[in-house]
Amino acid sequence: MRYESQRIAYWFFATSMLLLALQIVYGFLMGFAHIGFDVLHEIIPFHVARATHLNLLVVWLLCGFMGATYYIVPEEVGRELHSVKAAWVQLVSLVVVGVVAVLGFHFQWWEGRKFLEIPRPLDWLVVVNVLLFLGNIALTMWKAPRMTTTSCVLFFGLLMAALLYLPGMIPTDHQTLDSYWRWWVVHLWVEGVWELIMGGILAYLLIKLTGVDREVIEKWLYVIVGLTFLSGILGTGHHYYYIGTPRYWLLIGGIFSALEPLAFLGMAIYAIAMARRGGRAHANRNALSWTIGCSVMSFVGAGFLGFAHTLPQVNMYTHGTLVTAMHGHMAFWGAYAMLVLGIVAYAMPQLTGRKLHDTPLSAYAFWASNIGMVAMTVAFGVAGVAQVYLERKMGLDFLQVQEEIAVHFVGLVLAAALFASGIAAYIVQFVRYGLPVGVVQPAHEAEIASTLATDGGVGTAARG
Repeated sequence: MRYESQRIAYWFFATSMLLLALQIVYGFLMGFAHIGFDVLHEIIPFHVARATHLNLLVVWLLCGFMGATYYIVPEEVGRELHSVKAAWVQLVSLVVVGVVAVLGFHFQWWEGRKFLEIPRPLDWLVVVNVLLFLGNIALTMWKAPRMTTTSCVLFFGLLMAALLYLPGMIPTDHQTLDSYWRWWVVHLWVEGVWELIMGGILAYLLIKLTGVDREVIEKWLYVIVGLTFLSGILGTGHHYYYIGTPRYWLLIGGIFSALEPLAFLGMAIYAIAMARRGGRAHANRNALSWTIGCSVMSFVGAGFLGFAHTLPQVNMYTHGTLVTAMHGHMAFWGAYAMLVLGIVAYAMPQLTGRKLHDTPLSAYAFWASNIGMVAMTVAFGVAGVAQVYLERKMGLDFLQVQEEIAVHFVGLVLAAALFASGIAAYIVQFVRYGLPVGVVQPAHEAEIASTLATDGGVGTAARG
């Protein structure tokens, strides 16, 4: 850690860990409900647990992205954060909005729109919160002596995420129009601008962990950004197949959805190639494992499994089934959850000065959570295929089918228990690090820090 203001990132990371744990709790409530043990139904109905589970995912990932940005940007641009006080205000307000939203769900206070359930007054508070965050980062970069490609891509991804939240607030009482605008938020976030955020954070981690020249890594970043925009924007069409939009979306959605895996494949090749090219035995091997794992698992979950069911001929049967849950769980885990856990694993030794990164506990956290998620994905896939056949081919009633596939959720819950044990180990390791301290510059970072301090423009845009 080179700047005092980077310490604010710790509190965003801590909030993320708390929200992640809470999200898993609600996931278990739904898993047990599928088996038939829905003992909390009168207090937390299934639809409430589902909305809470999904929205906690979004909030903890955003909180992690914000913490990562507060950690990365000062180091990338070479100055302290513009306002630590503004960052504290932003964190507190984000937590307040999240708590009020979750409580509101339990009292049936929501818009009832899938993935965008939070009430309209809270929508406006989210907009204000994100504008405060972006303003703080923008002023930090504007006043800095230099800008890097990594920091610019990261900032642009966050800016576009904020702008693409607004279409979801367009008022309409038409079902098709509402779904049309809603997917601008949901799809263009997770399969568009969030990929820019992913690319920026991955680039930073690979520069730090592999020792490969910044110029080489950032050139790869340009390629990935291009692939993201080529495929992701029109790939939104695969959500428009059956909502009342014109038939041409079947063609557009099918073609560009088939291209979307290329961006994730590019990220996987990019990360592995940089790690092999660097050949550097960095002390924090755990952070490198999360970084490489993120690129590989995102290709499997978001790229391959996404492609597997977004072609119109397949999606006609699989949309709205557990096949979607199979893709969604692995995609979010690989592309974004592992990314946040990777930057936290890298940053914590720097923030606290305590070298606990390569312990048996951290190794268990990595392997248990990943094996558990793979097993969960398989369970969702088997249940989803059975659901498609029984419901869409044989014509059985929805609730009858749910009873038939309940047995698969026993395996799902067992896999989720393994996954949860890995996350629990990760959180225990996070707590063991303790609170952040003052500026720390470990020996294995000294060479890179010196390079950044004297950088004359390799991969950067210098500012006078």
